[in-house]
Amino acid sequence: MRTLVVLPTYNEAENLALLLPALLALPLEICVVDDNSPDGTGQLAEAWAAREPRVHVVHRPGKLGLGTAYLAGFQFALARGYDAVLTMDADFSHHPRYIPAMLAALNEADLVIGSRYVPGGDVHYPLHRRLLSRIANWVARTLLRLEPHDCTAGFRLYRAEVLRTVPIEAIRSNGYSFLVEMVNAVQQHGFRIREVPIVFEDRVRGTSKISAAEIWRAVWTVLRLWRTRLSAQLRPRVARR
Repeated sequence: MRTLVVLPTYNEAENLALLLPALLALPLEICVVDDNSPDGTGQLAEAWAAREPRVHVVHRPGKLGLGTAYLAGFQFALARGYDAVLTMDADFSHHPRYIPAMLAALNEADLVIGSRYVPGGDVHYPLHRRLLSRIANWVARTLLRLEPHDCTAGFRLYRAEVLRTVPIEAIRSNGYSFLVEMVNAVQQHGFRIREVPIVFEDRVRGTSKISAAEIWRAVWTVLRLWRTRLSAQLRPRVARR
């Protein structure tokens, strides 16, 4: 199975220099989607690509958001016939050591999520971020009746069939809201979702891109999707009257 790792980056040169060798030790190819990082992340990725054929780079003109970076990586993968696409953060909060278990789980799933909130999973970051993440996941699971415990996780492995079937270009959200909307769409299309436990580590190098505003946007995205779902359920009743 040809698997492409999609790595959205913005000012991750220090982390990327360590992450690429760890990923290349696995049977994977890598696509760095760089948003014109001022610290030279894009140039570093190009230097790797020049000597390693399994590394690819997509350059974007500026900081356009996490969701559109994922979409750029998905489009790159589908155009080149990869069988599976793995998304992860570039700061080692998603550690490559969990990838073999995720690849194995794909034998019985269409989407595998590296989950903080199943037995064996854990998080190592400040309490306020834990609370915000828990709230966002609880709201998503309750209102949208989602199966995964970790609906906002970005450590995911998709079969290419999922990305060809789900209308990814119609997903409106950006940032971490994209993750909630994407898992909602995958479940609505009837694909199998499995979770693999991971320990989420707070970054050691560089600056975090997530904020409380991002988490609350995810909550508002859930409310928008819930309203759409509720309207769809009520419409047949109105028609019967």
